[in-house]
Amino acid sequence: MPNETRLEVTIPSLTDVQPKLEHGARVADVGCGKGASTLLMAKAFPNSRFFGFDYHDKSIEGARESAQREGVADRVTFEVAKSKEFPGSGYDFVTMFDCLHDMGDPAGAARHVRGSLAADGTWMIVEPFANDDLKDNLNPVGRVYYSFSTLLCTPCSRSQEVALCLGAQAGEKRIREVVTSAGFSRFRRAAETPFNIVYEARP
Repeated sequence: MPNETRLEVTIPSLTDVQPKLEHGARVADVGCGKGASTLLMAKAFPNSRFFGFDYHDKSIEGARESAQREGVADRVTFEVAKSKEFPGSGYDFVTMFDCLHDMGDPAGAARHVRGSLAADGTWMIVEPFANDDLKDNLNPVGRVYYSFSTLLCTPCSRSQEVALCLGAQAGEKRIREVVTSAGFSRFRRAAETPFNIVYEARP
């Protein structure tokens, strides 16, 4: 889950997103879990409106409680919704923190994000750091991520419809294929840390 340092890396790396958030934007945080990423963004950008979505009802209950406790419930909404069914349109910014690879149908989710964005909107995808070739991931971080992927990420995807199983070490090429298949014309690696890659997709 993102921390404040990582948020400082992700948002500034994107094209024209930070000014929108500072001025006031509509943001969908998809796969938000208990809302940690949503609340971090809401506190950093008080002029924007945030909508957190996750298919796990107990996580959404916890997220709502956190929003009340943090004093941002007036501009942060949490709803139970699947990644390819979340409501709303005209979002200026859609985010997915470390969850696209866990989804059963990431391509379907990408198509839904494409339809939910404003014409000049941006989709930010934060994924575990991974190279495209297996041999380049056989390092301490990659080995740990393959373990996580085997025990958690891949079974999570297999338990859902389609069950594409991208896994935690999908790599940029595979993520690009999923995103561009949904109709996004612009895709780039915006930033990276030793543990994550930030991708930017735009219509």
